[in-house]
Parts: sequence; C-alpha cells; structure tokens
Amino acid sequence: MIEATGLSKYYGAFVAVHDISFSIPQGQVVAFLGPNGAGKTTMMRMLTGYLAPSAGEAAIAGHDVRRDRIAASRRLGYLPENGPMYPDMTPLELLRFFGEARRMAPALLKERVDAVVDLCALELVTGKPIGKLSRGYRQRVGMAQALLHDPDVLIMDEPTAGLDPNQIRQFRENIQRLGRTKTLLISTHILHEADAVADRVLLVNSGRLVFDGPVEELKEDGSLEQPFYRLTTGGAPPASNGGEPDAQAGSAGGESGEAAAGTDSAAGTDSAEKTDGDAGAAATEAADSEARGTAADAGETGVVEPQAGSSSEA
Repeated sequence: MIEATGLSKYYGAFVAVHDISFSIPQGQVVAFLGPNGAGKTTMMRMLTGYLAPSAGEAAIAGHDVRRDRIAASRRLGYLPENGPMYPDMTPLELLRFFGEARRMAPALLKERVDAVVDLCALELVTGKPIGKLSRGYRQRVGMAQALLHDPDVLIMDEPTAGLDPNQIRQFRENIQRLGRTKTLLISTHILHEADAVADRVLLVNSGRLVFDGPVEELKEDGSLEQPFYRLTTGGAPPASNGGEPDAQAGSAGGESGEAAAGTDSAAGTDSAEKTDGDAGAAATEAADSEARGTAADAGETGVVEPQAGSSSEA
C-alpha cells in the first residue's frame, strides 16, 4: 500500500534523505522512528506528494504520488505535524467543507462526519472556532479531517504532539482499531510511542535508513533505548535512571552523538531541518499551486494547506 523506492532529497550539499526504500502492506502499523532532524518529515512530504524528491519514487496503493497524485490522494489520509487548520471555522464546518469539496453525497457526508467526530472525541467542541481550541483538540480535528473519506492509507507526522496522557491513550486505542484494516505510517521520535502502537519500525538517522524490522527485533533487554542510541550515535547510552528515556533527551543524545562522529552538529541539523521545511514548502507551492486556493482541489488531495493564524492557542 505504501512503496518507497530509492527516495532521496538534497538541498545543495546537504543530504536530507538518502536512497530510502521500503514497502508497507495493508493492515500493518509502522513507526517511522528517528531523532529530531533525521529526515522524517521530509520523507512524509515526499510520500504524500507534497515535496518532489531529488531521486526515487513513491506510491500509494499502486498510484505514483507525482504522476497520479489525485488518484493516490483519494486513497490517502495525511496528518502533518502541527497540522494547520482554518482558525475561523468550527470543526463541524471544516469537515463539511472538505466533504462537500470531495463531492460526497449528503447522506454519506453526514454519516462520515458523525463517525470521525465520535472516533476523535470532538463532540464537546464541534461548534467552537478552531483557532480557540487547544493544541490537542486541533490535532484531533486534523485527524478527523484525514479520516473523513475513509482512506486505505493513513500517514501521520508526530500525531501525539500536544495531547495529554488520556488523549494519547485514546489515540493508541484508535490506532489499534484502524490498523486492523488500514495501512498506517506514524512518524515519531518518542520511543515508547513506537513500542506501544507499531508492528514494525523504520529507524532513520541523518537521512539514512539504519533499521527496518519488527519492534521486538530491535529491542534489547525489553527496551528500545539502547539500540536507538547506538544506531543514531554509534555509542553506548549513558547510565539510565531506570525509567523510560525522555523523548527530548533521546533526541539531544542523537544530535550530540552525530557531532562526535563527525556528522552534522545539532545546530547544523536544526538549521537544515528548518531549511528542509522552508524548501519543502516552496517545492510544494510550486508543484501543487493548482491544488491550493479552491475547495475542489483541497477536497481531492484531502490535506489541509497552511493558513495564516493556524498556530493560535486557546
């Protein structure tokens, strides 16, 4: 259902992603794991057709995301990191807007809106402006929009960002339910998140795929901490305090290890990630200008484009 063949992305001399290939079948939940700046978001954008690769190909349900993007998007639901919303719309208005843009029949649209509102626990906020919602609720609105057309493939970039512990638990339950029939690729840098929801791990570091296999195969002594640290820094982890490694600590360790190994420093990685995002947005705008600005195009792609004011907090 998801195919990546030799995907690479370069920005001048900087290598954001280098020659990554994998295949994900139907009914599998895969965690795309790596430290901050590893190239995860770049991969998400290339897989969904929102960023043109420098080399290689990506396909969703057999449809090339560049040559046959509309057909691929009909089978795809995409939740970008900190997914931007239309702040003046309510969740209900947003879902109806995208359903109508997709030319969904009124009866089907009502059925699907009710289903995703229930699945994403949005009942209490359906009439409130999205710009007034907390980050966690906005994240759930984005997931509801991604699921509205009942896609076969769901790609999510850091989907638990901003969620509280109860919301994270509900998210995991939803993923387990969706994973029975859909193909899911979830990008994260949080180790216990990957362990809790995924059947398989794709681990990337400095834009390269360094592990592809079952979660249990990656573990050492029942934990992902040691293999993650070793594969992303080339060294042994520091003495543990006995708890699950903090997500930020794991990311920072990866960045410092890269500097020690002679690769990009943490500052360089962060700068490159920003460059990646800016260049990715520019490439998206150039490649998909016809997909922005009209309700019909937004409905076909099924992805909410960035809008001014989308980062406001309640």
